[in-house]
Amino acid sequence: MQLSVTRECWPLRRSFAIARGSRTEARVLTVTLEDAGIVGHGEALPYARYGESPEASQADLEALLPAAQAGFDRVAAQGLLPPGAARNALDCALWDLEAKRTGKRAWQLAGLDPLQTVTTAYTLSLDSPAKMAAAAAENAWRPLLKLKLAGPEDLARVAAVRSAAPESRLIVDANEGWDIDTYRTLAPQIAAMGVALVEQPLPAQADEALRGEARPLPLCADESCHDRTGLDRLVGLYDCVNIKLDKTGGLTEALALKAAAKAAGLAIMVGCMVATSLAMAPAVLLAQGAAFVDLDGPLLLAQDRVPGLTFEGSKILPPPAALWG
Repeated sequence: MQLSVTRECWPLRRSFAIARGSRTEARVLTVTLEDAGIVGHGEALPYARYGESPEASQADLEALLPAAQAGFDRVAAQGLLPPGAARNALDCALWDLEAKRTGKRAWQLAGLDPLQTVTTAYTLSLDSPAKMAAAAAENAWRPLLKLKLAGPEDLARVAAVRSAAPESRLIVDANEGWDIDTYRTLAPQIAAMGVALVEQPLPAQADEALRGEARPLPLCADESCHDRTGLDRLVGLYDCVNIKLDKTGGLTEALALKAAAKAAGLAIMVGCMVATSLAMAPAVLLAQGAAFVDLDGPLLLAQDRVPGLTFEGSKILPPPAALWG
């Protein structure tokens, strides 16, 4: 089996900001595996918050060239790299390769029912209340909007968006930008505005402060949830977990985490980094039956891969075989 790794840069439609900063491009990593003329692909976005970079992730993958030539499968690949973007790109390429080898779709290999369309949130970049309201007004026809928050002015941001998009369901993502006092102040007020969920209000290293706190609305772990190893600690802190392939290290672990989280009584959100349809396609399998889906990455790009996923408004159709799986 031959393994190759490339780095690609995909410009965004406009600058995208969260509590930790802003970006104007998505720097993704793609893995290509070739075996007996059959080719599989996978994509991931190395994330600085987790100590990753495209350059370091590429080096980690290229160190596996001898192992690839000897041959390994998805199960073996779990032990070759830690959870993270590099393993995600490799794992998803292995799923794609296996689907093409066997002539089966990836959902069949995963033991899932035929894929259904899913409805994704559309994310509003962190900005002033007035600018977020303007973005919300443009997208008020969407059934689910996700607001990036950061602390100061957050109540005004939510109020402005709610006024501009009165019919849309709202979820908010603080990206670790609050402290416990901010949570205590804002949670009941945004719940009263109809916000359905708040993601990662506190920094991951400080979220034990949530244990025993009043719960005006459901809380979702994002930066605090990576793979199954940390799942037990989250029970009692959160009501929901945001599963992202770039955190779990691929679809293989993500499916196992989803099953374990459901067994623990946690609701499921399936999220993404800002990347192309090649990164989203495996997550559509994961998103089947999820309470919340946030796979709008391609909608934030200036252009997507061809072929890419088909979006009908906020609905995502199952990925075509020519794209992945």
